[in-house]
Parts: sequence; structure tokens; C-alpha cells
Amino acid sequence: MVPEGRQVFPKFSVLDNLRLGAFHRADRDRLDADFETVFAIFPKLAERRHQKAGLMSGGEQQMLAIARGLMAKPRLLLLDEPTLGLAPIIVEEIELAISRLAGQGMTILIAEQNAAMAMRMAHHLYGLKSGLISLEGTPADLAKSPEIARLYLGT
Repeated sequence: MVPEGRQVFPKFSVLDNLRLGAFHRADRDRLDADFETVFAIFPKLAERRHQKAGLMSGGEQQMLAIARGLMAKPRLLLLDEPTLGLAPIIVEEIELAISRLAGQGMTILIAEQNAAMAMRMAHHLYGLKSGLISLEGTPADLAKSPEIARLYLGT
């Protein structure tokens, strides 16, 4: 689970935050290989591996939060508002990383207000209104709906 608001440990380094993501794992001897895996996904984290998380930008902290979630070796990755409040260039990096993970077979459930991004990435979408599912379908199906375009895509 990667919660909204990043929730990194600001006084800990990037590596220490990643280690905490792997806290419950029994295969501690694989951590170095997994560090390299998440650094390949988020190269900026490799550059800042010894930096305290609290000194990083919001986008870098979000990358760290996702990488920390990956260190648990999940079968299902839950992301709550992964692009909230981020600059467009960082949103693109996060979107690319999520797409790569999905392409490698990881199951990902995302709660996201950026409907355009969700439409580009998802295999299936659910729209919520007042906590209830108000629409659902594939991106292709939903893209045909003028109501969806007006409400969610701003067109």
C-alpha cells in the first residue's frame, strides 16, 4: 500500500526508507538486488540513496513511497493518489513507472483523480460518486461517452 501524502520517514535516508518497506520479508539477502531494481525504475532515487527523505522534492518523495511499497514484493500494489500535487513532468515519470510495472505483470489498483492519466493506463476503470460506483468499463468504452468526457476529462 502506497498511501496518499507520501508518508516517507523524513529523517531517514532513501535506503533506510526502502529497508523499512522490506521489514516483513524473510529473504533479507535479496535486498541489494531489490534496491537496484527500484533504482532502475526510479533513477533519481539511486542518485539520492544516502539523502534524508525530508530533504527531497515532493515528486522524489512520491517515487520513494512507491519504491518502498515495491520493496515488500507485493502481488498487488495499491496506490492512493500517486500523482496528487506533483508537477506534470513528475506525473509523466510516475505514469511511466506504473505502466512498466503493469507491463511486467504486476497487478495495480490505483485511486486517482487524474482521469486522463487513468484512462491511458488502466485496463478497467471505476468511477466513484459519493463513495458509490457510478460508472465502470474499459477505457475504450468510457472514452466513447460524451458524459464521461465532460465530467472526467474536461472536454
